Amino acid sequence: MDKPAALVIDDEPDILELLALTLLRMGINTTQASDVTTARTKLMEQHFDLCLTDMRLPDGDGLDLVKWMQANAPDVPVAVITAHGNVETAVQALKLGAFDFISKPLDLSNLRSVVENALKLPQDVAPKNRRLLGRSKALQELRGLIERVSRSQAPVHICGESGTGKELVARLIHESGPRAEGPFVPVNCGAIPTELMESEFFGHVKGSFTGAVSDKTGLLQSAAGGSLFLDEIADLPLAMQVKLLRVIQEQNVRPVGAEREEAIDVRILSATHRDLAEMVASGGFREDLFYRINVIELRVPALRERGDDVLLLAEHFLAKLGSSGDALDDSARKVLRNYRFPGNVRELENMLERSVTLCVDGKISAADLHVRDGAPPHAPAPASVSDATVSGSIANSAITNLGGQIEDIERQAIIDALQQTRYNKTAAARLLGLSFRQLRYRIKKFGIE
Repeated sequence: MDKPAALVIDDEPDILELLALTLLRMGINTTQASDVTTARTKLMEQHFDLCLTDMRLPDGDGLDLVKWMQANAPDVPVAVITAHGNVETAVQALKLGAFDFISKPLDLSNLRSVVENALKLPQDVAPKNRRLLGRSKALQELRGLIERVSRSQAPVHICGESGTGKELVARLIHESGPRAEGPFVPVNCGAIPTELMESEFFGHVKGSFTGAVSDKTGLLQSAAGGSLFLDEIADLPLAMQVKLLRVIQEQNVRPVGAEREEAIDVRILSATHRDLAEMVASGGFREDLFYRINVIELRVPALRERGDDVLLLAEHFLAKLGSSGDALDDSARKVLRNYRFPGNVRELENMLERSVTLCVDGKISAADLHVRDGAPPHAPAPASVSDATVSGSIANSAITNLGGQIEDIERQAIIDALQQTRYNKTAAARLLGLSFRQLRYRIKKFGIE
């Protein structure tokens, strides 16, 4: 089997020699260039599996080369070598399409890690992206973006309304990239009590605080070699945002009570349904952390923006429930096309699961869907004002009573789930098929606490 080939670009002979020697020991053939012009010529003449380039070159800079490669050699992952502490340049390189960056003075273990990750990049991520169902233009664009960002090691922030599938997008980015064989660790930032947050993220050593009866591995260490997905990152307290920022910048973490820091190799993916830029403006989210996690932003479209994808998704969910797409009659299809789905894909799935359970003859009609904002059918004009008033009063009374009964049932179901999980709200939410935020809202609404 042919050895991998790498192109290394630097105008310092000592750096070129060090890079070439390190790659040779890893079984990688190297070709050298000392300027942008020579590098472009080499890239046009032969195929490379990897490119390493310095930022400052005699006839240009590494950013120009990175930008040129996205158009002329898009299949070659390129990592840039930056001056120590030059975070802004590194972030700019990642935004232009660089796979990763390496800081001077060169850390050989970090260099080897970057090279190994580059060589693990899959050639075709399309089959994984097909798990993101839909034919709409909005979804096709999202698949293309996932394919592009999965090749990079840059932090990605995924924004979009609740229920759009942000965690699925994060998983696809992880599974389509060089870290696919490493762990994918999702964490709901709003579900961790503030007083336990540092221990959960960074771990702790035995005896570091009351109740620390043994060493604990933190979420960051658990994601080593893979990706950490910070869902609802907007819920992080400001004090924790400061500590997370330092970890992202330094790639080091210190467990609570430990004397030394530990190096970690983790890609950060994050998501929220809230507007982080607006939170930065109002002081609710740190600006410096925002720019570190938001190197690349992906927006997941709302279901109402995806046209007939709703019917494709409906058929998929019905198949999972043991039904077929034929179970939807014309009236149900019309409602699904016109309904705005404030809860997005998650609401569609829950709606169909309820409809399959409640429909009588296996055929789902518009009435079985129970949409929240659907217009009722036109009723015939009442015989008289007094009849209409009486009918309206009776109907309103019936609706009020029914609503009260449903709320009583829902309240009792939440209490039962909390008791069953020993008042672990995260586990109770999972048991009820709700998000943590939805359960918290209902607990407050029904006055359960």
